[in-house]
Amino acid sequence: MAQKPENEGMPVIRLDRQLKYQGNILKIYEDTVLANGHEAHWDYIHHDGAAAVLPVTDEGKILMVRQYRNALDRFTLEIPAGKLDDPKEPKIECAYRELEEETGFKTEKLEYLISVNTTVAFCDEAIDIFVAHNLVPSHQHLDEDEVIEVEAWELKDLEALIFTGKITDGKTIAAIMAYGRKYRSVDKKDEFV
Repeated sequence: MAQKPENEGMPVIRLDRQLKYQGNILKIYEDTVLANGHEAHWDYIHHDGAAAVLPVTDEGKILMVRQYRNALDRFTLEIPAGKLDDPKEPKIECAYRELEEETGFKTEKLEYLISVNTTVAFCDEAIDIFVAHNLVPSHQHLDEDEVIEVEAWELKDLEALIFTGKITDGKTIAAIMAYGRKYRSVDKKDEFV
């Protein structure tokens, strides 16, 4: 049996897409669509993609980065991450680079954890998230305008920050929760403390 195209029978048909703004990391479009028989105009943001890393020390602590986020006008606690240098760059290469640039550590091997789409309603940004063990000290390679502090955290304390609303970054929440579920214990029992 032949497989149907993913969008066959969908109640939305894109009639037009016009670029309205192009920045350093985003392209913003206005899409004209036919939705349930009605013409509508939707915003669409294209992002070339990104990668993130959940670095784990030999002691089992997770290295987090605290950095200023202009969109929120505050510092946030996140896993290290960054955009692809080129849309064709393999995400794992980006992850190796961002690990060292932001934390000052590197590793010989990254393990794939999950992929997340950050804002599915209007943006196609997709982030692959990897786990790094066997960290080797190196040094940070921050951009001129970056100020990043590296902090080591226990998994249970990061989970508590998520459940109290103190960590709100989507990629970080997804990574910590997936990591906790996958690695918390050998028998995978829930042991949230």
